[in-house]
Amino acid sequence: MPSYIYPNDLRSGMIIEMDGELYEVMEAQHFKIAKTSAYVRAKLKNFLTGRVIDVKLNPDERIVSPYVERKKAQYLYSSGDEYVFMDLETYEQIPLRTEQLGDKAKYLKEGLEVDMVYVDEKPITIELPLVLEYKVEYTEPGVKGDRVATAMKPAKLENGMEIMVPLFIEIGDVIQVDTRTGEYVGRA
Repeated sequence: MPSYIYPNDLRSGMIIEMDGELYEVMEAQHFKIAKTSAYVRAKLKNFLTGRVIDVKLNPDERIVSPYVERKKAQYLYSSGDEYVFMDLETYEQIPLRTEQLGDKAKYLKEGLEVDMVYVDEKPITIELPLVLEYKVEYTEPGVKGDRVATAMKPAKLENGMEIMVPLFIEIGDVIQVDTRTGEYVGRA
């Protein structure tokens, strides 16, 4: 039996059901303009198609909040547009499509442990840790004496992702990356 929530309860990362389809709330803003009724504007990402829609919701509307369960899983490999994970309790292999993962796919590396998100006992996406560690595969050497704190240079990481890092980072360094923003956090 599904539970219901109101638009004022929407938060980024929540999973909701509208018109029979599952959506992830990317962003929700509450508006109250003088002498007009309040409303909530939300950006929702469809789990099936990956399409992002912008909706305006009346605060009195009821929204279906499906039963969501999270289980530990480990990333194994990718094949075409499928990414294969292993449930760490049952050792069952679970494939997810690129559309289901979205931008999260670029953070994956072999052996990475994630939370697999299930809705009605079906796997729909993953949740990444907030900070992940990667080895720097390639970056230009820093110029000696150039130690400006805000100066950045591109670096290619072990999983193929490219990010901007400070000038003092060298090939072989292990760095931390924020999975929400894709930005350098610090050395590991």
